[in-house]
Amino acid sequence: MKLQHKFVEFIPEQLEDGILYISVTYCTAIHKCVCGCNNEVVTPFSPIDWKMTFDGATISLSPSIGNWNFDCRSHYWIRNSEIIFARKWTDEEIKDGHEKPKKKKKKSFSKWWQKKN
Repeated sequence: MKLQHKFVEFIPEQLEDGILYISVTYCTAIHKCVCGCNNEVVTPFSPIDWKMTFDGATISLSPSIGNWNFDCRSHYWIRNSEIIFARKWTDEEIKDGHEKPKKKKKKSFSKWWQKKN
């Protein structure tokens, strides 16, 4: 399955099937769940959420999208505008994933530009 993408400032009230709406202004994307359940899937862009890559023709999101709070519990990747279904996670894996807080890794920069005494 392939998703089309639309760059928008504001997310439309009615989402179309098979369209990934991307608002760079608001650092988020939204689409209808690809399983067909019609739930809206919101993927905010940030260092601790999703990253979006646009290569001029296709869109990729990382990490995978796990809809654990939906009845469908769908799990998939969006890579080069293609849906790649991933294996279903167990209840334990979902619980572990929710319990681990997302932390932004701080980079340690050496002060190479300072003179050593």
